[in-house]
Amino acid sequence: MEETKQRETCRMTAGATHISDMRLVLLGCRGAGKSASANTILGRQVFDTTGRTAVAACVKREGETAGRHITVVETPGFWSYDTVEETSECDKQEIVLSVSLCPPGPHTLLLVIRVEETFGETERRSVQEHLELLGEKVWSHTIVLFTCEDQLEGKSIGQHIESVGESLQWIVEKCGNRYHVVDNERSDDGQVTVLLEKIEEMVAANGGNLVEFDQIQFKKQLKKKEDTDRRVEERKMKVQEQRESIRSSPGGVEHISAMRIVLLGHKYAGKSSSGNTILGRQEFDIPARKAECVKREGETAGKRLTVVEAPGWWQDACLDDTPIRHKWQIIRSVSLCPPGPHALLLVIDLDDSFNQASRRTAQEHMELLGETVWSHTLVLFTKGDRLGVPSIEQYIESGGESVRWLVEKCGNRYHVVDNEKSGGGQVTELLEKIEEMVAGNGGSFYETLKKQPVRKSTSTKLVLSTTF
Repeated sequence: MEETKQRETCRMTAGATHISDMRLVLLGCRGAGKSASANTILGRQVFDTTGRTAVAACVKREGETAGRHITVVETPGFWSYDTVEETSECDKQEIVLSVSLCPPGPHTLLLVIRVEETFGETERRSVQEHLELLGEKVWSHTIVLFTCEDQLEGKSIGQHIESVGESLQWIVEKCGNRYHVVDNERSDDGQVTVLLEKIEEMVAANGGNLVEFDQIQFKKQLKKKEDTDRRVEERKMKVQEQRESIRSSPGGVEHISAMRIVLLGHKYAGKSSSGNTILGRQEFDIPARKAECVKREGETAGKRLTVVEAPGWWQDACLDDTPIRHKWQIIRSVSLCPPGPHALLLVIDLDDSFNQASRRTAQEHMELLGETVWSHTLVLFTKGDRLGVPSIEQYIESGGESVRWLVEKCGNRYHVVDNEKSGGGQVTELLEKIEEMVAGNGGSFYETLKKQPVRKSTSTKLVLSTTF
């Protein structure tokens, strides 16, 4: 790829001019280095690089660089292996609406890709589908921005592109062979100035035109965003009214001095961390590969708590793929805190995609305890630090039908915890919600049935029950 020759031709034929007020939009998959690249471009730490939020919104920052006023908009990242259909509606809306945050429009889109990232056909398709949310014409305004230059190991970026394979070459060629590489770990020694010059050359080659985007798609996503925002407010109001109704009922909400809780969920959802957060100390091992239930006790918020963690299941595996021993332990979990738990907490990681397969898996495993289990279940979302500014309701409404189905199956009972921090009232509020759920159930807890049939394993034809 003859980048230098191409740039010289562009400057001679198009007459690139200095752009004193430049507007950029960064796109790319999660972990590609968009925030770090934005900081490098602006020359200071204005974008948060600590982690990606589960419900993301575009972030806009401005600054002065190389004699130019720069406006940078960072869009939410997508999973590199996801199709556009698998990306949340919220993220798609933000990608499409990003161009409206720097009127009258961005000069360029920077497609951020890590040098060491595996880039095959799956990644190529994902990039194409997400970028073309802005319309097919978007490619003529896009530059590939490679990050982690230090990982090139002596090769030029051109040699790297050639060595990776056809999928990456297709993307670069689709962008008119426009690309640049940065090292976000070092201070600028001209790498940003060269990038801005390349942007000016591209704008000149495009006749000075700004990014053109699909107006139909823009209006469609704007309407979806408005609908999502409306549902968010409706859900907030519904939950608030539900909680107030329980608290104002004749029986009210009784203080439970000795509370019993069972944690269920898929592997790595954060059950052990949540158990530690609830008890206020490190009682459950992390990481853990438990094949049996673990029971711990402690004092929190004036209550004596018994917490049982059940073995996890694989998030998208069907019930028949779960070992019989694990099924037994899930059923056994409710018997370890007699006469029965006040609450079953179904733990969901906010950072995971909760799709149709995840929904089916959760339903099958939860209903090992019987169909009535849902009236005693509260969804506990972990990694609350990933929410960012938007609310948990924004995540629920934008996360797709499967997330909404789960929350509604649990009677719109849900809570968010950040297991990386202590205090803040997050546990106290959770315990209050459990007390409200118990009150809403007429003061009853989940009772272990003497005979609770469980679906057969196709491989063993064994039938389990809750009799111990």
